[in-house]
Amino acid sequence: MKHFIVEITYLIPAEQLTEVTPEHRTYLQLGYDAGKLLFSGPQVPRVGGIVVARGESLAEIEQFFAGDPYQKKGLAAYRFIEFNPVKFQSFIEHWLA
Repeated sequence: MKHFIVEITYLIPAEQLTEVTPEHRTYLQLGYDAGKLLFSGPQVPRVGGIVVARGESLAEIEQFFAGDPYQKKGLAAYRFIEFNPVKFQSFIEHWLA
């Protein structure tokens, strides 16, 4: 399993995302339900978001985020950073395995 930090950068002011944010969060729930996502949330200040994800490959994670309403509507750009979690809290060990 490969692990990723997904950096989402809004292409429009955050205030203009209000209508689409519920769709975005509903879509992310699909990733949680599939075990692909560990946590997510908006950056401070709200210029984008951060997601911790896992998958068999970068292509799998890119494909998942291609379905995100923010991406489909051209409202955000995505950067995928693969990393190797060698130190972690024991309570997430099962997710990292």
